[in-house]
Amino acid sequence: MAYNLARPLRGLLTVLALSCAMLGVPTQAAAPQKVIVDMDIGDDIDDAFALGLLLQSPEIEIVGITTAWGDTALRAQLVERILRETGHSQIPVAQGVRTTNNPQPFTQARYAQRGKVLPPVDAIGFMLDQIKRQPGQITLVALGPLTNIGAAIDRDAATFGKLKQVVMMGGSVRSGYRKSQYVPSRPADKEYNIVSDIAGAQKLFTAGVPIVMMPVDSTQIRLDEVERNALLGHGSAITDQLALLYHQWIDAYQPWSSNMPSLFDVVPVAWMLDPAVCHLTPLRIVVDKDGYTREQAGKPNAQVCLTSDQKRFFDIFMPRLLKY
Repeated sequence: MAYNLARPLRGLLTVLALSCAMLGVPTQAAAPQKVIVDMDIGDDIDDAFALGLLLQSPEIEIVGITTAWGDTALRAQLVERILRETGHSQIPVAQGVRTTNNPQPFTQARYAQRGKVLPPVDAIGFMLDQIKRQPGQITLVALGPLTNIGAAIDRDAATFGKLKQVVMMGGSVRSGYRKSQYVPSRPADKEYNIVSDIAGAQKLFTAGVPIVMMPVDSTQIRLDEVERNALLGHGSAITDQLALLYHQWIDAYQPWSSNMPSLFDVVPVAWMLDPAVCHLTPLRIVVDKDGYTREQAGKPNAQVCLTSDQKRFFDIFMPRLLKY
């Protein structure tokens, strides 16, 4: 009688699949998360570190990068140079709405000016077109003032509503800015990304899309000397670009700053890679006329990270950026 190998093989595969499920081991790789990144890279340095982490994370597929606030064309040149120098020139870059009331200095302008001038692509049209093509699949990662977001809602609110979610850095809910974790928290502040375009923020929080909000309450994670030296002296394609950008940022006149950057914009990216970085609390957030993000009674319109696990954050951030 012929021996049937198929039956024991099927049984073995079934046992392996059950064992993987019991141990929490995925039987196949999850599809990458599709993201559009809207950022004001070039002023503070945290945007550059956020982009570095995104580029080093195969779990994330960057559908495109849109530049926000101030000189969006020069920001696009900065992004182009980073992408080219790190082997990611295939990622589309689009220019957002240019504004003229930006109080922050473009600290990394010299780096940006050595980027290639790209054919202008309208960020709002790009964003809406990608959402139409992939409804319910794209996460918008909002890391700057919400001017482009407000413009997209104005142009086509129905399409904007087909985003999977918006993951944003912005706002101040229960505590404000502070120079050190060892000093008492200030009361909630007017946070830069929100107060720069209050109308855009108000449109987002009333748009009905799922929002994951990372306010200053949870994003003031500082890059200390040990970690900073390890990154900037590492010598990979991405850390070489971060070193150049960091030293231009330090060289700029910033009386309010120090050589120890706060990684505000990196926290939303780390959360996408490991949600345990931030416990989320459902809240109803209202943006008032002065730019404060106030808690209000009623149906939640955002999942808000009020505190973050800094050890878990660095366990994600450092190994990713120290890969070659």
